Amino acid sequence: MVEVTLWGSLGRAAGGTNKLDIEAKDIRELFRKLAEQHPGLQPWIDRGIAVSIDGTIYRDTWSKQLPQDAEIFLLPRLAGG
Repeated sequence: MVEVTLWGSLGRAAGGTNKLDIEAKDIRELFRKLAEQHPGLQPWIDRGIAVSIDGTIYRDTWSKQLPQDAEIFLLPRLAGG
């Protein structure tokens, strides 16, 4: 099980919580379980969520393993240019 911090509007989309404990081995499974448990996150997942694991941001590496004691943050993707 890993503790995940939801940044910004992701917490509101998950029913107002900013921290979740999720049983997941990699980012792909994390997103699947988040969408099952908190359907309000699905549109955010579809648009793209960046995952920070111990300060390193992963954007498209969904097979990345989630270490048990890692600091994990989910951040909405920023648009701009």
